[in-house]
Amino acid sequence: MANQQPDAEYYIGIMSGTSMDAIDAVLVCFKPDDQLETSEVHSTPFPEKIRQSLRELIKPDWAGSLKEVANLNATLGTLYAQTAQTLIDKSGLPKEAISAIGNHGQTVWHQPDIEPRFSWQLGDANQIAEITGVTTIADFRNRDIAAGGEGAPLVPAFHQSVFSSANKHRVVVNIGGISNISVLSPEQSTIGFDTGPGNALMDAWCLQQQSLAYDKDGQWAASGQCNQALLQQFLQDPYFKRPYPKSTGKEYFNLGWLNSHLDKAIPEEDVQATLLELTAVSIQQSIMEAAPQTEEVYICGGGARNNALMSRLRALMPAVRLEKTDVLGIDADWVEAIAFAWLARQTLKGLPGNLPSATGAKDFRVLGAIYTA
Repeated sequence: MANQQPDAEYYIGIMSGTSMDAIDAVLVCFKPDDQLETSEVHSTPFPEKIRQSLRELIKPDWAGSLKEVANLNATLGTLYAQTAQTLIDKSGLPKEAISAIGNHGQTVWHQPDIEPRFSWQLGDANQIAEITGVTTIADFRNRDIAAGGEGAPLVPAFHQSVFSSANKHRVVVNIGGISNISVLSPEQSTIGFDTGPGNALMDAWCLQQQSLAYDKDGQWAASGQCNQALLQQFLQDPYFKRPYPKSTGKEYFNLGWLNSHLDKAIPEEDVQATLLELTAVSIQQSIMEAAPQTEEVYICGGGARNNALMSRLRALMPAVRLEKTDVLGIDADWVEAIAFAWLARQTLKGLPGNLPSATGAKDFRVLGAIYTA
């Protein structure tokens, strides 16, 4: 139960990432000095039927109908709305106290580098505004793309706002389905980009081979051995050599991509170990290339809870302090959802939400479409 603070602003951020494990919603209190704190959180697991429909939809050879897409859009909108309403009820705050809901939506296709350029998220924001009675902001990525950017990553602007240090060279790494980094330097502008797969390939392989949604604590990966030849083959993919700004998604790094590289003679657990190493190495190489002066690395997202992955990152960067963002005051599980509360606040105040140095847009832009309550 949240106690309403005088002169504070309240926003809700909703995020369902590329891992498709759950809908995370967080109520954020912004104080008059622009400091923020988490007032309440709630997470709704994706119903398996919806998760399976989304997995099918993002396959390149999907052969469904427009009706199926429209149904998913409406169903997800209702599910996001119910999650937000549960959060509001838990908080005890009247809806009138909440300025807006920032809803990322569920990405089903991200295509910023091929014409026509777009990023597509499902989850009808009309439903959220109507059911909750709270103004809702959605479709954050496409204005940046229209301005010549990648539409991703958007979190570097938020990371810059809350995690920067006046004297430390820091990198914040978000490991969701896809991994991205924000380089926070006291001496230069913030940059950020997607480094490549985070949990996406590990989750997909685990689901296919073990019928499990994810490899808890990286235990299955830890039971195998990294296949160095396969790892080097993975790392030859052109994405890893592309200059930043750059972004990607599960429409690229998926089972089809993985199967195109696989030798069936490699044990399943060794494939998983190699995929974990790919995630770790691609993050480490990106940091060393973009920010060789890095002193501190802070991890957030689902990958922060993968002990085997965290161990490999520490081993690959022994001279760097590597911790979860928890030590900076924001729980690693909720950073992205909080970021979309922050982005919603930027939108309502008419302030930019993108960083051109991270997305490649030609200038700063106010992001998102506003659905009034």
